[in-house]
Amino acid sequence: MRITYRVLAYTICVLVALQAAFHAWGSAGLGLYLSEGGVIDASAQDGPPPFPEVIGLMLHGMNGMFVIPVVALILLIVSFFAKVPRGVTYAAIVFGLVLLQVTLGLLGHSIVLLGFFHGINALLLFTAALLAGLNASKRRVAERAEAATAPASASA
Repeated sequence: MRITYRVLAYTICVLVALQAAFHAWGSAGLGLYLSEGGVIDASAQDGPPPFPEVIGLMLHGMNGMFVIPVVALILLIVSFFAKVPRGVTYAAIVFGLVLLQVTLGLLGHSIVLLGFFHGINALLLFTAALLAGLNASKRRVAERAEAATAPASASA
């Protein structure tokens, strides 16, 4: 289960990196479309996509709203069985940051300043998931197990 925990934590890191790539790709396409005279208004939502890179923005939304939250929830559930020291704490932090990220992403469409915090929180989420994965490494778990048993065996 520890390996599953570690794989899930690192998967969240990969998914967050993909989020940045999807958004950058979509934003670059939007910038090119606008610089070539394209116009974005309410009618752009009807019919075919106005520019091909819009798929990056769509993937950003789907990955952020569905894939990452599901993986984070599975990580939290697995954390109760993985026997990783402080694993539940790390998984809960990751899950909490995912919930905050989704909230900031949704509210950022009407309160644009929240988009700024959405970007910062993405870095925090990546870092928390990375630390969760590193915390579950064999070396770390072995070091903590030795530290936990050393005082008990020394006093006996």
